[in-house]
Amino acid sequence: MDQYRQVVELWQSYNIMSVADLDKCLDSFRILFAFHSGKIENEDITYHDTREIFENGRVANYTGNPRALFEQQNQKMCYELLKEKIVKKEHLSMELVKEIHRALTGGTYDERRYIENEERPGEFKKHDYVTGIHEVGSAAEDVECNLTELIDEVNAYEGKDVLKVAAYLHARFEFIHPFADGNGRVGRTLLNYYLMTNNHPPLIFYDEDKRMYYECLQKYDETEDLNSLYEFLRYETEKTWEKTLALAVGIKQDRKALSDFTPNM
Repeated sequence: MDQYRQVVELWQSYNIMSVADLDKCLDSFRILFAFHSGKIENEDITYHDTREIFENGRVANYTGNPRALFEQQNQKMCYELLKEKIVKKEHLSMELVKEIHRALTGGTYDERRYIENEERPGEFKKHDYVTGIHEVGSAAEDVECNLTELIDEVNAYEGKDVLKVAAYLHARFEFIHPFADGNGRVGRTLLNYYLMTNNHPPLIFYDEDKRMYYECLQKYDETEDLNSLYEFLRYETEKTWEKTLALAVGIKQDRKALSDFTPNM
């Protein structure tokens, strides 16, 4: 059995039935996810500050960039917003996407976006922003239609390759680029939300793998080929859970050895 399948089976063995179960399974994960996801686009974010926010609700004697602090406080608030929905396995929806964006970007829009362009957290872009070397991004007037089609497609899927659909969701969401800012953070959160509501393990997009991540998204922009992103997500899933898996396998082997042991009489 390959490592990715082992990780999926490990996650499914947790049999998450409550918010308390989810909190226990994601105790250290949610801090690492918030740190790496945030740092991909904001170099001022640190692991220490992220941990302090998640564990203590504040950072003492903070002197850094205020935006970095807001972004990580927002990551914690977003998790609190989503965890009950994850346990209930609520489907993706337009309102959910807006809720996630509102939670993740509150207090982070700069003056130009907020005042001059009249952009707001939780609202789709009002102007045509593009991203990447190929300048992808739906026109502002097409965002709602394109995103509705994507959500309907993903919710209608009934097959078994959940990670492939997650890759498609992420690639298309980033291609549509529905918001004036925060699309990366929202897209990564949506991907993990979809995985967990379909009983699959979430993953960390490691900052040190940022170049590979961007190359996979660019490959989709150029050719609509999902294979590179799909393999990247498998790799990051294995990397995210390899220590937990090794510990679980070790415990299982120790128990088997103990059960096989017959004491001398």
